[in-house]
Amino acid sequence: MERHLSIIPKPVSINYGNGAFNSTGLPVITGDDEYRNEIETVTEQLRNDFDKMNVKLSFDTEKTIVCKKGLINEKPEAYKLTILNNEIIIEASSKTGAFHGLQTLRQLVLSEFCGETFTLPCAEITDYPRFSWRGFMLDCSRYFYSVDFIKQLIDVLSLHHISRFHWHLTDDQGWRFSVPEYPLLTEIGSRRVNNRLRGKVFYNDGFYTEEEIREIVDFASRRHIEIIPEVDLPGHASAILAAYPGLGCTGGYYRVEDRFGIFEDVLCAGNELIFDLCEKVFDTLVRLFPSKWVHIGGDEVLFNRWEECYKCQRKLAELGLKNIPELQSWITYRLADMLAKRDRITIGWDEILDDTEKFKLPKDAVVMSWRGNEGGVKASGLGHQVIMASNNDGCYLDYKHIDTKEEPGQTFNGSASVYLSYSMEAVTPEMENADSLILGGQCNLWSELIYAGKIAEYMIFPRLCAIAEAVWTPKEGKDFEDFSRRLAVHKKRLDILEINYYRGKLQP
Repeated sequence: MERHLSIIPKPVSINYGNGAFNSTGLPVITGDDEYRNEIETVTEQLRNDFDKMNVKLSFDTEKTIVCKKGLINEKPEAYKLTILNNEIIIEASSKTGAFHGLQTLRQLVLSEFCGETFTLPCAEITDYPRFSWRGFMLDCSRYFYSVDFIKQLIDVLSLHHISRFHWHLTDDQGWRFSVPEYPLLTEIGSRRVNNRLRGKVFYNDGFYTEEEIREIVDFASRRHIEIIPEVDLPGHASAILAAYPGLGCTGGYYRVEDRFGIFEDVLCAGNELIFDLCEKVFDTLVRLFPSKWVHIGGDEVLFNRWEECYKCQRKLAELGLKNIPELQSWITYRLADMLAKRDRITIGWDEILDDTEKFKLPKDAVVMSWRGNEGGVKASGLGHQVIMASNNDGCYLDYKHIDTKEEPGQTFNGSASVYLSYSMEAVTPEMENADSLILGGQCNLWSELIYAGKIAEYMIFPRLCAIAEAVWTPKEGKDFEDFSRRLAVHKKRLDILEINYYRGKLQP
C-alpha cells in the first residue's frame, strides 16, 4: 500500500508509522463533550457526502474516531490527527482546531472510502495555519446567488480550512439585504433588467431576508467560518441612488445598472443625509452579523460629480480641504467612527489609503490590498493590519484560467492560472519587517460574467484549493509539483461533492 496521504492544504508535517487502519464502514466519531457540536456537524456533512456517493452510511462499531481536548500548542487552530491500527485520534486545544482535524479526516474519507471499507496508513499529522485570515469573497450584487448555493459553497470552503466568507452585498447592480428604515433599497435597489444574454431579457432580482441571512450566518458559524458583510460606499452606489435619488449630487435620473464598469454617480459628499442612511445600514449589519469586521468598500470612486456639485464644493471649503478626492477620506473617517461606536472594525479596499493628509485612516482600520501589492506595503508601513488579495497574484477568480477565447471569464485582465494562485504570497519582501500586521489573504469572485452557480464553481475550483494552501501551509512547505499530485486525488473529492471545476492546464 502506498504510504501517502493527499491532503489540501498541505499539513505542517506528516510522519508515517507501521501498519494501517482498516474498518468496514465508517467508525463512529466520538469525543469530549466540548467538541460535541463539531462532531455533530461533521457527521452531518459525511451523511450528505455519502448520499452524493449513493452509498448508505454504515458504522463500524469496533473501530473509533476520538476527538478530544489535550493538544498543547500555542497556535489556536492547531490539531493533531493520529492514525493507529485500531483507532483514529484527533487532539486539539480549541473547537476550531478540532473542526479542522475533522475536516482533514473528512477529506480522507471522501478519497479513501472504497465500497464498504476504509483504509489509511498509520501516521501522525501535526497541523496549524500560517495565517488566521484565509478568505473567499462572493459578489452577490452582480449575480444573485441562491441561499442553497451559498450554503453548499460554504460547506466546501470548510473542507479547505477557509476561515472568512466575505459577502459582497451591494454594488451598482443590486442591493441585497433589507434595511427597515429604507425599504426602497430592496423594493427598487434589488431589481434590474439585464439584456446582455443573447439579446434576451434576463431578470436578476432579489435580496436576502433577515431569516435567510441568519440561516447562512449560523450555517457558516457551525463550520467555523466567519461572515464579513460588505456594503460599497460612497461609490458603486447606483442601486442606492435609484432608490433614493436625493442622495446623489444631481438628483437623477438614476437606475440600478445593467451595465458593468465604474460610474460617475456616487453618494453626494455634501449631503449629510447620506450618513443617516449609513447609520441605519450599519445598525442592520450589526444586528445580523456577529463578526467584529464590516467592509465598507471604498474602491473606484470617481470624483466628477463632486467637482461639479456646489454642495460638495461647500463641504470642501468647510473642512479646509484642498482637493476634491480628500472628501473620500473624510467620509471614510466618518464611517469608521460609526462602526467603532458599534464595536466594529472597518475594512476597506486599498483606496481608503489615498488622500488622507488631513483625515487620517483610523489606526485600527484594516486595508484589503487588491491593486497589486502596493496597498499592502503602504498600509503595513503605516501600521495598519492588511489582507492581501492582489488582482495580479491569482486572487481574482473571475479571470480566465488560461488565456484562450474558449474559457469563460474576464477578457481584459489576462488570465490567472492555478499555478499563479498557488504562488500567491501574503508577505512580500517589502513587508517582512511588518509581517505581524499581515492577517492573511483571500481570493475573490466578481460575478459580472458569472450568471450561474455552476459557472461560479468552475471559476472558483481548483484555484481556491491553491489559495487555501498558499495561506495555510508554511512558506517553506509549499511545492507546486507536490500540490499537483495531491490535487489529482483531491479532484475525486470535488467530483463526489458534485462540484463543477476547471480540468485544464494548471500552468500557462
